[in-house]
Formats: sequence, structure tokens, C-alpha cells
Amino acid sequence: MSRESEQVNRRLLRAPDTMDRSFAEPLDVPALAAVAIMSPAHFIREFRRVFGETPHRYLQRRRVERAMFLLRTTDAPVTEVCFAVGFTSIGTFGRTFTGIVGCSPSRYRERVTGTPQPRSGSFVMRWGRPSTFGEAGRASGF
Repeated sequence: MSRESEQVNRRLLRAPDTMDRSFAEPLDVPALAAVAIMSPAHFIREFRRVFGETPHRYLQRRRVERAMFLLRTTDAPVTEVCFAVGFTSIGTFGRTFTGIVGCSPSRYRERVTGTPQPRSGSFVMRWGRPSTFGEAGRASGF
């Protein structure tokens, strides 16, 4: 790997770090591109090349992962979970959640209620992490 390519990759790593820390805040491509010190168009191309998905999809997946955690561990209404993880529309949240997980947020909560939950960082937790849209639903049977 060339030194220049290594520098680009290091700058790109700042964007997912920002999304992981600030997933519930409004984030847009120009702001994330600024974090990576790139133009927005170049940032999207490079992010997809390095991480295999667009920045928008990455952010949606992180928000859904956090929503899955909240649905498993709290009694908060789905609407409250929706807004807590950074979605501004319950409809968008439901469609996105279903696309990634393979079932609605309410159905997911029904399925996991009473099920022992894996410890943080465990193999089961990493294996069950949705990697892209629809994969988790096919793999988990939801």
C-alpha cells in the first residue's frame, strides 16, 4: 500500500469513528467529508471503496444496531427508540429497520423478549450484527 493510500485510509477512519460516537445527531455527507478532509463526492467514493458501503448506509446500520440494543434492553416505546437513535421519522425508521433486520421493530422486540442476551463483545453478538441491508433477516430467521 502506498503512503498516499495509507493517509487517505487514515483520514477516512475518522468518519466512521464520528458516526459511531455521534450516531443520534444529525450528520450529513459534507460534515463527514470535512472530518476526512475530502470533497463530499470524493469522500463518498473512497468511503465505499474502503468500507464496502456508503456513509449513509453505514450510519443507518449503526443507528439500527443501537435501536436493536434499546429494544432488547428497555421498555421504551418504539417511537421513543426511533428518535433516540437519530431517526426523525417513524416511517423511515420502520422501513430501514425492516430492511436491515428483516422484521419490524415491534416484531423484533417480541422475538427477543425473554431470550438470554449475549455478553458485550461475545462471538454471538458479533456474528449477529447486521452487516448490510437484509442480511441479518436472512441469517437470523426474523
